[in-house]
Amino acid sequence: MSGQTKARGFDILSLGEPMVEFNQTGGAGSRTYLQGFGGDTSNAAIAAARQGARTGYISAVGPDLYGGMFRELWDMEGVDHSLVMTDPEAYTAVYFVTHTDKGHQFSFFRRGSAASRMKPADVPAAAIAAAKVLHLSGISLAISETACDHGYAAIAAARAAGTLVSFDTNLRLRLWTKERARAVMGDVIGLSDICLPSYDDIVAITGITDPDRLVDDCLRRGAKMVALKLGSEGALVADADRRFRIGAKPCKPVDATGAGDTFGGSFLARLVAGDDIEAAGHYASMAAALSTEGYGAVEPIPHAAQVEAALMAWRRSEAGR
Repeated sequence: MSGQTKARGFDILSLGEPMVEFNQTGGAGSRTYLQGFGGDTSNAAIAAARQGARTGYISAVGPDLYGGMFRELWDMEGVDHSLVMTDPEAYTAVYFVTHTDKGHQFSFFRRGSAASRMKPADVPAAAIAAAKVLHLSGISLAISETACDHGYAAIAAARAAGTLVSFDTNLRLRLWTKERARAVMGDVIGLSDICLPSYDDIVAITGITDPDRLVDDCLRRGAKMVALKLGSEGALVADADRRFRIGAKPCKPVDATGAGDTFGGSFLARLVAGDDIEAAGHYASMAAALSTEGYGAVEPIPHAAQVEAALMAWRRSEAGR
């Protein structure tokens, strides 16, 4: 990552689809919804920015109110959006989060969205070459065939330039078949330097249930580093030489929407800042825990000072046991 070109670029360039969020508040059956923002890779970019990383976003929005609101959000959060196109013939995607006794459920309205119309010719290869990390997800690849091609072209640009590739599985079977997801995700895991799978996702596409074997499978496919998100069980982070169990951090959860994205963005931010995988894992685990203490994908994402204070308190508590 040395050299003048890399020094001028972003720490993390995130690629995918931003989505306007309407999140149910007041419990099951409530007709009150809080308007917010989502989209996994946008969430991750904001999480990384709140931890101090220089971030940018690669995407497309419509010429609508919500596209403008996203640009205002990214400006406020310090996420560069100069690489976000405006598609005059499409719209910015929307989703609803409903809370039930069985957890949170999502309803998406995204077919034909601006981001789904991205194609390989839209890839900003020079910006990717100047970045330290390119981050994308299974959703980035699943929203359309042209978006999948766009994602592969971005990965190719990153690998050609020595930019690290980060991949979060984020499986959504409403967007593609399990067979296609298995083939594409398995391939992209092998192309990634940093793989950020969620347990349920990776179990669904591999059939493997043991966390250590899941990590082994990702490493065998070609991933250089793996941070397996285990929800309430914490995480398992590993590379070819080291492996660490990261316990879940204490919190008072009300809404887990976007917690995995917060983990991913925070993990990348700390790696770029120089942390090893164990330290980055503990930091990201704490950031993800704190993000569940409020409603919505973006609003509850903690800033660095909050995470550091919570980590300090947690370490004191652990030392006192």
